Amino acid sequence: MKNILSMSQLSNQEVYDLIDSAIEFKSGKKSSIGLDKFAINLFFENSTRTKSSFQVAEMKLGMKEIEFEAATSSTTKGESLYDTIKTEESIGASVAIIRHPEDEYYKDLVNNHNLKIHIINGGDGTGQHPSQSLLDLMTIYEHFGSFDGLKVGIIGDLSHSRVAHSNAEILTRLGAKVYFGGLDAWYTSEFAEMGPQMDVDDLCKEMDVVMLLRVQHERLSAEENENFSKEDYFKKYGLNRNRVDLMKDSAMIMHPAPVNRGAEIADDVVECDKSYIFPQMANGVFMRMAMIAAVLEGENSDNEIVNKKRQVILR
Repeated sequence: MKNILSMSQLSNQEVYDLIDSAIEFKSGKKSSIGLDKFAINLFFENSTRTKSSFQVAEMKLGMKEIEFEAATSSTTKGESLYDTIKTEESIGASVAIIRHPEDEYYKDLVNNHNLKIHIINGGDGTGQHPSQSLLDLMTIYEHFGSFDGLKVGIIGDLSHSRVAHSNAEILTRLGAKVYFGGLDAWYTSEFAEMGPQMDVDDLCKEMDVVMLLRVQHERLSAEENENFSKEDYFKKYGLNRNRVDLMKDSAMIMHPAPVNRGAEIADDVVECDKSYIFPQMANGVFMRMAMIAAVLEGENSDNEIVNKKRQVILR
């Protein structure tokens, strides 16, 4: 596993292996795989949870971080993403965590055989967010022990959410049944192929997992933002205490955050007994440790194969 770019890239077995590895790290497993290695976190969009938890994961694995700020980098002078990453590779970075506004920014990078650095996708445009999806899967798996037959309702700004794209795809593949809620305009044909749209009250009654999404105002048009009413949205689609009371006793409330309290979720629901929002964040460190370790272990395996071939030639 040289790179981790999208959920479609990962087999079901690789997903389960990453979950197992993350749970082992959470249980106290130690690893020195990152000693004497450097990581670079190239975030071209704002981030709190993803960037911070990758930084903590890197430190727990013994890695050192090369500081990078997009606003003060040479990308402001016209340097390409490839040249930026090749530069960081040349000065010693082993792993690059990249968040970029362009969908599938990584395609040209991984097709360029001159790059040896490992790339982990920290989110691409409205495309994929594999580390968030994997930590969500870890959190669900810890609670239910399986995905088969689970009913998962995803409510919110579906069409602009890389979390929705990643989670809907992999949950369906792992045997869960996915349902959707929110504005009709956000329920595109892509999601219709994976599951039906339902009223939010009905979703709350039937789902094992209720997954809320932030309205991504930065990706909406000026007209859409002008016509948006936080109060109306919350009334129609937001998770309030009354809707929580409709949920099964064993049901989970999830949210990738940042949370807009009073928009998609009520303030008093964020940390209620059914909420796993902050446990998700805690699991993010362990899952990101598992992801980094996986690409570095792949590098070690490749080196072992090369060394064995060299030994054969020398003999």
